[in-house]
Amino acid sequence: MRSDQIKKGTDRAPARAMLRATGLNDKQIAQPMIAVVNTWSDVTPCNMHLRDLARPLKEGIRDAGGTPVEFGSIVVTDGISMGSEGMKCSLMSREVVTDSIELATRGHCLDGVVTLVGCDKTIPAGAMALARLDIPGMVIYGGSIMPGVHKGIPITIQEVFEAVGARAADKIDDEELKAVESSACPGAGACGGQFTANTMAQVLTTLGLSPMGVNDIPAVHPDKAEAMYACGKILVQQVKDGQSARRMITLDSLRNAATVVTATAGSTNAVLHLLAIAREAGVEFNIDEFDQISRSTPIIADLKPAGRFMAPDLFLAGGTRLVIEKLREAGRMVNAPTVSGKSLFEEAAQAEESPGQQVVVPFDRPLEMRGGFGILYGNIAPEGCVAKLAGHGEFSFSGPARVYESEEECFQAVQNREINKGDVIVIRNEGPRGGPGMREMLAVTAALVGQGLGDDVALMTDGRFSGASYGFVIGHIAPEAANGGPIALLREGDMITIDVDKRVIDTDADLESRRCEWQPRKPAYTSGALAKYAYMVSSASEGAVTSFPPLMNDQTNESETQE
Repeated sequence: MRSDQIKKGTDRAPARAMLRATGLNDKQIAQPMIAVVNTWSDVTPCNMHLRDLARPLKEGIRDAGGTPVEFGSIVVTDGISMGSEGMKCSLMSREVVTDSIELATRGHCLDGVVTLVGCDKTIPAGAMALARLDIPGMVIYGGSIMPGVHKGIPITIQEVFEAVGARAADKIDDEELKAVESSACPGAGACGGQFTANTMAQVLTTLGLSPMGVNDIPAVHPDKAEAMYACGKILVQQVKDGQSARRMITLDSLRNAATVVTATAGSTNAVLHLLAIAREAGVEFNIDEFDQISRSTPIIADLKPAGRFMAPDLFLAGGTRLVIEKLREAGRMVNAPTVSGKSLFEEAAQAEESPGQQVVVPFDRPLEMRGGFGILYGNIAPEGCVAKLAGHGEFSFSGPARVYESEEECFQAVQNREINKGDVIVIRNEGPRGGPGMREMLAVTAALVGQGLGDDVALMTDGRFSGASYGFVIGHIAPEAANGGPIALLREGDMITIDVDKRVIDTDADLESRRCEWQPRKPAYTSGALAKYAYMVSSASEGAVTSFPPLMNDQTNESETQE
């Protein structure tokens, strides 16, 4: 066992003495030692229940013959930090959580690891750490929040953001805004639509890193504790079988995950996160995969933000298992291993479709014929960008640029009713390096929808979007403005053409003639974590990561040897 390094032999007596001080006995010290990394926090409903879920999980580990040791990590809550300086810390927190899982597990030579996750970036962070460590492990999602109810209608946090725009347009008053705000979030759990958290929870299930069905169970559902206990037992068996994470993270399983995201009209953040997970696992996987998969995979799940239903509705309808089974029947999935020891297809075959459910539709009668993404290139985005298509009926748009140097500047323009139908809104200097942190633009997109402009404008940015964003939105434009990308050279009034079918995002302006006039902006931070992140982070087209991938390390070492 890996943990023998800290607990076996006469020279390890000091380590054993310290382990005894924590309450462990000889038997417990001798057993496989499992890291339980908990991203619990009482600042957010997404993660505030994870400490309670850790108890049955650890009990399952103990009863299966393992010894759990619990660590804490952080969470930055997107819904709370949205539109503020705090959102610059969100994507960066993915790297910090990944690093903290690695350090806690390596630092104590532990035999396996399970991460309890909730808000958006903790979920891919758990998968990235497993890929990096390549030891037995799993990631368990705390589950979705239940719907709020306002005037008899189920709502989510999405409706609150949209109500802010509606208030600015005088469509509702302060009293109505307060009523929506007070009703949207009834308790524990992550945001309830097919936003980033629920999208990534499905991704981890499809990758095989979460036991099938567990992530679907809502946060406050009575079955959640029993499922956690079962996960603990599965993890110990993984350790005994020597089943490591990279066995699950392959090109086939990454394509499977992208297919599920596409078929459910999931968050564009899944593009960033799957690229990052692949990079940590040393698998060649690029953004063009999403375009190819999206063109051949229809949308079969009627989920918010573009659809009608929420994650708890999908759970009752048959869950992720049902989505995968319908895609398998249509020949859109490849069989792959999972942490349960059963294959993906064996797990999906146990799907039970609730009679009369309307959340997941037949593959041959989809909600939309093509999936929710488009990968575009052009003289504005030579390294590519990501278009979110779900909820918008058009695949082309042309109009004059309205250029803003930050999210705050654009949001103020929207609130002042300065945006017109036909405009192409450009928000720059919000990329991974330029923000820094690649903030989400939900405050802007939701305000546009709330003002009734969601179908009448396009929005493009080197930042990114919340899973709750919809409309004609294009993010992850690379190279970003801070790196001198063409988006930095656009001017007010430049005509921009977006064509998803042709995979083009272009302007007829002579951008290169302006290159000599461009000067990089001064860094927003010159010390601390944000400055370090801005210095290290890669392009969005590579997942906006700060780590060195296994393939890069191998190539570097070989080069150094030759020199």
